[in-house]
This record gives sequence, C-alpha cells and structure tokens, in this order.
Amino acid sequence: MRAKLSKFNFELPKKLIAKYPTDNRDESRLMVINRATGKIEHRIFKDLLEYYEDGDVMIFNNTKVFPARMYGRKEKTGAKIEVFLLRELNKDQKLWDVLVDPARKIRVGNKLYFKDKDGNEVLVAEVVDNTTSRGRTIRFFYDGTDDEFQAILNDLGQTPLPKYIARQPEESDKERYQTIYAKEIGAVAAPTAGLHFSRELLKKLELKGVNHAEVTLHIGLGTFRSIDVEDLSKHKMEAEYFKITEEAAKIVNLSQRAHKKVCAVGTTSMRTIESAVSAEGLLKPMEGWTNKFIYPPYEFSIADSMITNFHLPKTSLLIMICAFAGYELAMEAYEKAVEDKYRFFSYGDAMLIL
Repeated sequence: MRAKLSKFNFELPKKLIAKYPTDNRDESRLMVINRATGKIEHRIFKDLLEYYEDGDVMIFNNTKVFPARMYGRKEKTGAKIEVFLLRELNKDQKLWDVLVDPARKIRVGNKLYFKDKDGNEVLVAEVVDNTTSRGRTIRFFYDGTDDEFQAILNDLGQTPLPKYIARQPEESDKERYQTIYAKEIGAVAAPTAGLHFSRELLKKLELKGVNHAEVTLHIGLGTFRSIDVEDLSKHKMEAEYFKITEEAAKIVNLSQRAHKKVCAVGTTSMRTIESAVSAEGLLKPMEGWTNKFIYPPYEFSIADSMITNFHLPKTSLLIMICAFAGYELAMEAYEKAVEDKYRFFSYGDAMLIL
C-alpha cells in the first residue's frame, strides 16, 4: 500500500506552537513512547538520564545556524526587501542562493543596498539569476577579507526564526536558537531536538558512560517546505550537505556491535545516518549531499531510539516519526500531545521514542 499524505494530518491549535523556549533547556516536557509495549509516559527532558546507560550512544547534529535573514533596500525605489541567505555558491565571487520577499519586485540586474545599525551603507549586491519563484542568485560586492565579509553578514543578519513563530527575533534567540554543541556553520534552521540539551545534562550523560557522536547535516529550508503530492513516493526532498567522520562512525559502530542503545537526536541526525549505511548495516564515514525522504514502511538500520520535537501536520518530519514509531502509535501520541497541551515545533517540547 502506498503512503498517502492525507494520513498524516491532525488538528493543531495555533496556540500550541511555542513562541519562546522554556527558561531552562532541559526542563521542557518529554513524552516517552515505547514501541514494544505501546506505553506512553509524561516526563521532564532531564529524566532522559534514566533511559540510557554505560556504552549506549547518542548521535548529535553539530550544524550551526547562521543569521540568514537580512533586509536591504532596492536601488532607485528604496523598497525594503527581505533577503534570506540559503547557501554560498562561490566564496571567491561571493555568490549566494537566496530567497527574496517581495519577489515580484526583484529582477535580474537589480542592485540591493544594505546598511548597518548606524545607517552606513556597508554592502551592495546584484541579482544575477532567477532560481525559483522566490529564489535568486545574488553577488555581493566586497573587497575585504573573507573574515571581514563574514563579520558584516553576521552583523546585518537576524536569527532565522521560522515564520510560524510569528514574532521578531530577540537578543536571547541568538543563543537559544542554537544547540550548545553547534560547531559547523551552514544551517538556516536549528536541529531542534538538540535545543533541549544543557551542559549539565551532557555532563551527566558522559559521567554515566553514554557515548557522544557528532555528525553534520546543514539544514536548509527544504526540510520545512510543504509536501504537495498525495503519493509520498513522488515527493522529492531538496539535497542537504552532510558529513560523518571516521571517529563518529567508529563510536556509533562500537555501541551497535555491543548491542547497546543507539539514539538519533533529531530527524536530521536520523536522515544523516540513514544516508550512510554499509552493506553490513553499520555506519560508514561519508561526506556529500542527501535528499533522503523517509516515509513508511521503512527499515531503519542504525538507531533503535530517537529524540524529536513535536512537528506540524503533513510534514516530512512527522512522516519520518510515523515510520520510526509506527503509524498508529505515533498518531495516538500526537493526539495525546494536543489533548495535554504539549508545546509544538522548534521551541516546543520533546518526544523520546524507544
């Protein structure tokens, strides 16, 4: 039977979409669902310690969010234009793939001017190509060093909070919309399951003997793009860059061979490891691009547990959760989450699937 998009719909009251994170990272709510028994428990995130022991491993996505949302002015008209940086195409030429809004005002050849907080013009860009309806390729004009250019982008850019959070980013978002182990710059959205880990909780897991493996997947907007086909086998994910080092593969495979728990922290970690499975069913070191779309039925090869946030209806993220937890159990858990007023999405509560 083919998986249908309409099966992954549910009623989500808008008020359950979290606008702010909890005061302390590890004190959000945690719903624990057991695939073997069907049992659903309600805990606090730091209770995670009770479910893992010496020799188990957690796999974290160490991508780092950059301040991708900028605002410039169009030449001549002075119209305010939002420019959302997606990815750097060419470092030397300072070419970037971006989204622009309002797109109808931006054509090839247009110049955009960017000013700093004091009103000084610090950057100029020219639109050199159209990519999609809102997508453009732009070239920045800047003669300084790469580090200086990066510093200007960081200064001009805002934390790219998803639109559904429906508020302007604040100073605190620079820290909270980032995992504490973020290292590799390149994501335009945070790997949100990891936002719940505090330094204290990571230290306690380490003291308990739980191994820590890091992979990288730079999250693009494609992860959140709506699916517009009913037959899921026809949906195409946008490719995202990922990397698994020799060291990470070794740590994960050690736990796997010892029949210890292997936990994927977040859907992005899960997509990464499922994109690099060896013939023996182990994790292999790899670097490249993945457009893997996981939907039921699906046989997972590496992780036997996962941590995730609560996702929006009819998204690739929810669909993956249903593939991992089992459709009926996952949808029952989501029904309970709505009933019990769990907080949804990026700044929301978490789920542990065992």
